[in-house]
Amino acid sequence: MLTQTDREKVAQDLYEADIGRYTIPQPSRTWPEMELEDAYAIQALWAEKRIAAGARVIGHKIGLTSRAMQKASKITEPDYGVMLDDALFHDGAVLRAERFVKPRLEVELAFVMGADLEGPGCEVHDVLRATEFVTPALEVIDYRTEVPRAITDTIADNAAFGAIVLGGRVVRPFDIDLRRVGATLSQNGIIEESGVSAAVMGHPAAGIAWLVRKLHAVGAGLKAGQIVLAGSFTRPIDIAPGDVAVADYGELGQIGISFAR
Repeated sequence: MLTQTDREKVAQDLYEADIGRYTIPQPSRTWPEMELEDAYAIQALWAEKRIAAGARVIGHKIGLTSRAMQKASKITEPDYGVMLDDALFHDGAVLRAERFVKPRLEVELAFVMGADLEGPGCEVHDVLRATEFVTPALEVIDYRTEVPRAITDTIADNAAFGAIVLGGRVVRPFDIDLRRVGATLSQNGIIEESGVSAAVMGHPAAGIAWLVRKLHAVGAGLKAGQIVLAGSFTRPIDIAPGDVAVADYGELGQIGISFAR
């Protein structure tokens, strides 16, 4: 475990790297005794600094929802981070490439909460009952530390969150079978990835139920109006300045974004 002073040091380093758009050495190499509890505490300290500087929390993201990614990271469960209002974009957005260090793009579904949700026994049906809308979303993931990264580095670095892009058709959670949402991800006119939402823990709401249980352990929960990114059902693709990306969700519509040079 780290001391509170060490946690503050890592959070400040990550905060400055985020503002300056550069990478720092992996905290796990400087502090090999760093544990998951430390990593989430550092993430919370980083978020406090961003909020103090004027940012507002709009929700949470869930990462590492696929079994393959968990094995690669040597963990047995997903991770989570916080989303802030200055990282929210919409279909058609032109994102400045300089905003990110090493951006990658993932295809997801976003859940918009219609009611507060908390508690240790949260299940998929509880998530669906508390969700007002589900909408297509893209997540830009980004790293503020050097690679290769330990899972503690990723969590401390806000679970690699870079930005969220919303678009497509908004549906209510019982209007469609959320396990069967398929999508393709094109980069500069070429389909690079495809997937189906059941790849997210069997049901995209399963990750949100997991998140609620994890937040309960630290005395928190989800609030009405918050957005939750449920986890990617495609592999991430690398993004470069000048790229145009389009995610096609079939009956749920499309999201298109570009990255300015």
